[in-house]
Amino acid sequence: MSGTDVCVIIAARNAAETITTAIASALLEPEVAEVVVVDDASTDATEAVARAADDGSGRLLVLRLDVNRGPSFARNMAIRHSRAPLISILDADDFFLPGRFAKLVDGDDWDLVADNIVFAEHASVRDVLSGSIEQFAADPTELDLVGFVAGNISRRGARRGELGFLKPVMRRAMLTEHGLHYDEQLRLGEDYALYARALAFGACFKLIRSCGYCAVVRSNSLSGQHRTEDLRRLADADLDLLALAGLTAGQRRVLRRHERHVRDKYRLRHFLDLKASGGLSGAMGFAFASPTNLSAVTKGAAFDKLELLRRRNPSAMESGAARPRYLMAGSAAKAG
Repeated sequence: MSGTDVCVIIAARNAAETITTAIASALLEPEVAEVVVVDDASTDATEAVARAADDGSGRLLVLRLDVNRGPSFARNMAIRHSRAPLISILDADDFFLPGRFAKLVDGDDWDLVADNIVFAEHASVRDVLSGSIEQFAADPTELDLVGFVAGNISRRGARRGELGFLKPVMRRAMLTEHGLHYDEQLRLGEDYALYARALAFGACFKLIRSCGYCAVVRSNSLSGQHRTEDLRRLADADLDLLALAGLTAGQRRVLRRHERHVRDKYRLRHFLDLKASGGLSGAMGFAFASPTNLSAVTKGAAFDKLELLRRRNPSAMESGAARPRYLMAGSAAKAG
């Protein structure tokens, strides 16, 4: 294999309706030497559909887990079963845009390199597939730990757009050197935790604004579903990062901000769980147990009510036809 060969990893669960498009988009890229699909104990025909997507090139490997272990376990398993020096993650309901890797893997000035993401509502996927997306100039920049973590602190009322959505190509040698892998305790924010740890160890994360990845927004997407416990574990992952030696004061500050941000989400969700299971009395007992609990619950509940009102009264722009949106703003590409 050459140094620019890519292994595309797809962790899939109940993705029979979408995985053909995902696999096909990967196999169409000439830089892709391997596609490893791990069916995470699907209850539908994901495994069979994935095998049927084989193009005969010998690059597709489909593995199956009999017990659901989560995306981190599935991705680690796929990495162990692959050999290519570059690793790229693709979610089972997303797809690559043609020519993505030719723009990404050129050069050796990076350990991770990511491009822009177009988020497509189901109604606008056809537009994306037809090439009706904006062409942004690459404008390469380097993303550091402070900027990355700060970019994952979302704002209430704003569309989700955290930098944790980035799908970088990663050098296997970098992961091996630092003993990096996906945290199998996490089923939420596993990408964030891995990238943040790599940056803490000094990895170079290159970012370009040209778009090569399409994330399809679906109401039933597994990435949009998480348990209250998943939030607590993600907040704990920040504490693990804070325990690393050698962090600067600025890095520690932003990690604490992110930990509080996620922990407050956990506190609100835990309050609502207690209310649903045991009534208001037990939930209020939790809320008044500490000032931090009370602040998280009152602020979170108020913001949630405002968000509900906003959704009931969408603006004219929001109520129009679904249009692709982008993770990062960019300037128009210059004509070649």
